[in-house]
Amino acid sequence: MPAKLTLVDNSPELPSSADVVVIGAGIVGVFTAYYLAKRGLKVVLLEKGRVGAEQSSRNWGWCRQQNRDARELPMATKSLELWDRFAAESGENTGFRRCGLFYLSNSDEELAGWARWRDFAGGMGVTTHMLDSAQASERGKATGRTWKGGVFSPTDGIADPANAAPAVARALMKLGGCLRQNCAARGIETEGGKLSAVVTEEGTIKTKVAVLSGGAWASSFCRQLGVRFPQASIRSSILSVSPGNGELPDALHTAYVSVTRRGDGGHTLAISGRGRVDPTPQNIRFGAQFLPMFVRRWRALSLGGVEGFRSGHESLARWRLDQPTPMERMRILDPAVDRGTIQLTYDRARELLPAIANRRITASWAGYIDSTPDGVPGIGEIASIPGFVLAAGFSGHGFGIGPGAGHLIADIVTAVTPIVDPKPYHPDRFLQSAWGKVADF
Repeated sequence: MPAKLTLVDNSPELPSSADVVVIGAGIVGVFTAYYLAKRGLKVVLLEKGRVGAEQSSRNWGWCRQQNRDARELPMATKSLELWDRFAAESGENTGFRRCGLFYLSNSDEELAGWARWRDFAGGMGVTTHMLDSAQASERGKATGRTWKGGVFSPTDGIADPANAAPAVARALMKLGGCLRQNCAARGIETEGGKLSAVVTEEGTIKTKVAVLSGGAWASSFCRQLGVRFPQASIRSSILSVSPGNGELPDALHTAYVSVTRRGDGGHTLAISGRGRVDPTPQNIRFGAQFLPMFVRRWRALSLGGVEGFRSGHESLARWRLDQPTPMERMRILDPAVDRGTIQLTYDRARELLPAIANRRITASWAGYIDSTPDGVPGIGEIASIPGFVLAAGFSGHGFGIGPGAGHLIADIVTAVTPIVDPKPYHPDRFLQSAWGKVADF
């Protein structure tokens, strides 16, 4: 398991009605609920397990603009502003700070790619400093190596995955929002073709708007409604080490290993992009659309085992609204750690950074990263079910852009000028299969 998750108390009871129901209390769901409540709406936030217990507390904690997809960059920039603003507005501490993110490389190709991104992002007001060999080696002196170059993004930062989503949930409740944990949303009801209620294991909530921010569970939930949302989960394993002596960057990325300082003075270690694909019926269903992504990443991804079947989040099963669902049988996705990856990560970190050599592993954990075929989330109202808004498939980027995503979703729901252009994120782009034909169910 990751660092001890901060726990949040439940609201006393489930309301019978709401202006908006948000399904899923990861970082995107809590920020969505928070921004809706700030606008005076009656909001209910539902979570089948605990706030932030899945991927929102199992990531690195990076809040970055550096190397973002062009479609995501505006949201990433806005999110950094909102991370800053949230602390001032709410009085809650997410652990966010702009420590800057530091990258090192000995690959000419990689450095050239970073330079091209710097030139592109500079036109959008993003500051990125390319470092020559001397500058990179000096800033990266903790490695004791000489590097060809690097990049430093001074306005980027990190937040605390164990506390961020709970902090936003507390702020929501201060605004009068309702939070119900261990309360799964089983489905929806409609009247006249429009959403009219959300059915939960505790009862039914009358509402005209529901936002699904269900992470790795989103596609199977959508399937119950006849909505096709291609999604595949990557099982990623990372670890933390104890505090110790020696100067280390707050956030360092290399092709060998990436390192992030934790609030307790220890560090999180990971190998970027490395993960396992656990075969599931859903993976097979959407295989054609994900094939290009798997081909691009074949060096980093490997075939997994039965974890996906055990977890039940990518089942093609249909469930009834008056009986327990897979979400109630698996309250929190806590997949098995890939021990080989943990050992490789630890070995690489100790080799790269002598200051880590004598630090012990304090925890190791795995999580499911909910991915889309193009690596960009699906955010928008589903045309076939007016009032049903999807916000999922954040592809490992959701933690950093959570505030911007939540603000955008609140903008969509309240029909105000959006914080960023919503068109690049709309799920309709997935209506065509990998072969250019309209996909069936």
